Amino acid sequence: MAKIEIKNLSKDFVANGIKTVHAVKNASLTVNDGEVVVIIGPSGSGKSTLLRSVNMLETPTSGQIFIDDIEVTDPKTDLRKVREEVGMVFQSFNLFPHLTVLDNITLAPRKVLKMDKASAEKLALELLEKVGLKDKAKSHPNQLSGGQQQRVAIARSLAMNPKAMLFDEPTSALDPEMIKEVLDVMLALAKDGTTMLLVTHEMGFARAAADKVVFMDSGEIIEEGSPEEMFTHPKSERTKSFLDHIL
Repeated sequence: MAKIEIKNLSKDFVANGIKTVHAVKNASLTVNDGEVVVIIGPSGSGKSTLLRSVNMLETPTSGQIFIDDIEVTDPKTDLRKVREEVGMVFQSFNLFPHLTVLDNITLAPRKVLKMDKASAEKLALELLEKVGLKDKAKSHPNQLSGGQQQRVAIARSLAMNPKAMLFDEPTSALDPEMIKEVLDVMLALAKDGTTMLLVTHEMGFARAAADKVVFMDSGEIIEEGSPEEMFTHPKSERTKSFLDHIL
């Protein structure tokens, strides 16, 4: 069953009434339940715009997006409810600096899902153990490394029991030695069957975890296929040229 379905999506950015950038052009993509789909491509190719459109952080110019058969592009759809059910992890960690790690994770389950404090804290500690940070529950974000903060951000998203997880270049702001600890957590989520759609430059992760790799350029989906197909026998010359430069 399709968990996320994108149909003929386009996004134009407009300034002073004039279209300035065709960020995404007629893109269609399906992410099935339990599938890990990785979007790759050069900077400015529309990857993040496509991803951010899934939970309407970017409003598409045209096209449709469905999550569990609910059309999120329908103006009548309750976007707040959609965003509760789709976890999002950004390049920046967006943790509340004045709250402890535990409080950062329990805030949304308590406020949005109306979970009682004890249940929320039990869940948070379980998730912190899952991301290898149970001993940091009482710490504040400024006491953590960038990699640790990103792992807390992942735990915070998981606390809402999302139907799918979106990752927008989650390791791009990290020092090289911190990247692996975040990718290891994401790899474990993939092995657990978490539905994931992500933008990343980490080709090793794409090879290891992806069910499908999508290559974008100039706002268009150029091709998609298994990691084996994409990294070993890309069909498009543009894909081949891109991979030749980065592998």
